[in-house]
Formats: sequence, C-alpha cells, structure tokens
Amino acid sequence: MGSVTPSSPFLTRAMAAQVDIDRPGKIVELGPGTGVITDALVARGVPQDRLVLIEYNSEFCALLRKRFPGATVIEGDAYNIDRTLGHPAEGTLATVVSGLPLLIQPMETRCGLRDAAFRLLAPGAPLVQFSYALVSPVPVEGADMKIWTSPWVLRNVPPARVWVYRTEPVPA
Repeated sequence: MGSVTPSSPFLTRAMAAQVDIDRPGKIVELGPGTGVITDALVARGVPQDRLVLIEYNSEFCALLRKRFPGATVIEGDAYNIDRTLGHPAEGTLATVVSGLPLLIQPMETRCGLRDAAFRLLAPGAPLVQFSYALVSPVPVEGADMKIWTSPWVLRNVPPARVWVYRTEPVPA
C-alpha cells in the first residue's frame, strides 16, 4: 500500500480517462486494493470481463471478487506480471493500469515491471501509473517511450499525478 487513504474519485477518474476502451484486449490492473480505480474503469465503460486484477492481499482479492464478479481476480505478485498472468502472448494487452507504490521498490524491480509490461502491451498501448512524487515512478532512462503527465490532482490526499507511458507502434 502506498497511502493510508484510498485514491480520490478525482484521481481514479483521471486514471480511467487514459484507458482507450475501444482498443481490443484485456486491461490489467496492478495492485487494485479495494477497487477504487477498478470502479472508475467500470464507470468509464470498461466491461468487467475485460478486467484482470492482480492483487497480493487475499482479503482484498475476496472483496474484489464480490465487488466485480465479472472480472478476473488473480492473487499474486504484480511485480512479476508475466508469470502471474500465466505468460500471455506478447503484445496482447490493451492497457496496464497500476496503483503500485513503485518508488519504494528497487530500481531493478521497477525496470523489470516496466519491461515486462511493455512486452505484453500492444504497440502504442499505455502503461498508466499514478504517483505522489515529482519524478517519474517508472524508470525512463534508456527506454524508448513517450511520456505524458497530468496536472496535479489536488483533490486527492496527498496530491498526485497520472503518468502515461507508451512505446511507439511498429510502422506498417
């Protein structure tokens, strides 16, 4: 857990707004906790059967299964996304949305998550992350990606920003 308070509706809506719901494929949420971002994704129009929620805490998993019965809830390690998902085909995910507290993790762990997520994401598909920090929570040095950052969401405690990372689509 990265904060003692859940993300505000203002932050969760800002996260959900970065998901292209028309892009085919599964939408994977890393560290959904109690499901406040998941709720915003569903409100945005993401069908529950497209959602794959990876949560480490078994009590949160039970809660998520009750709140989102159409979603796939996996109790496992979000930092090892490839293995936790059962080694899906590369380039098949529509979006990865993360509520993980990345900045408390070692650089090697963060780089591993970034690289695995981009292997699994379709070309041009986003990795969406929020952070309370001034710096990018996803390591960008040496990575070929585009980055977009939202304005500060001041109606969140503490204030946070949404970071969106994309690799370039492969030219046709």
